[in-house]
Formats: sequence, C-alpha cells, structure tokens
Amino acid sequence: MKLITAIIKPFKVEETREALTSIGIVGMTVSEVRGFGRQKGHTEMYRGAEYVVDFLPKAKVEIAVADDQVDACIEAVSKAATTGKVGDGKIFITNLEDVVRLRTNEHGEEAL
Repeated sequence: MKLITAIIKPFKVEETREALTSIGIVGMTVSEVRGFGRQKGHTEMYRGAEYVVDFLPKAKVEIAVADDQVDACIEAVSKAATTGKVGDGKIFITNLEDVVRLRTNEHGEEAL
C-alpha cells in the first residue's frame, strides 16, 4: 500500500477529485496548506503598501491506495492538477505499513 500526497493549486482540487473518482478511488483527504518552492512567493499591494507573500496557498491531497492503483492515481492527479505554469506542485509517494478501519478493525488493503 502507498500514501500519495499531492501538493496542488487550490482551484484544481475539484478537478482532481473528479479524476480520482473516475478511476475508482473512493476516498481522499484535502487540507488547505501554505508553502513555497522554487516559486518563492510574490509581491502584492495592499492599501498602497507593497508587501511580500512568502507562503502561497496550496491544497494538500492525501490518498491511500493499493499498490496496483498507484500508477493510475499518479497519472490522474498529474493530468487533472497540471496547468503548465510554475507552482503546479509535487506528488510524493510513501509506503504505508498498515491501515486500520476503526469501525470494523479491518487491517491492510481491506481497510482501504
């Protein structure tokens, strides 16, 4: 099992959810986060004063999937969340040792 974590632009969340649903992914967690990478923030004007925004708003999408769903999941997120511009984000894939469904106490892929 793998945990796929995608950091994407906030306005791409709904499109990403639709893409994942279309390939059979039934659950995901979305968090509003802030951060920066090579983009390094930007300058904005507020009431005539210029200030630097170091941390940009992003969305963190987490999906726990079986090993056989990883490639399809990555492809779906990549296609849905890409704008082709700086700041599109990243996808991280980490191993999941175990998953437990609290209601039934199921373990492993059955709990997904």
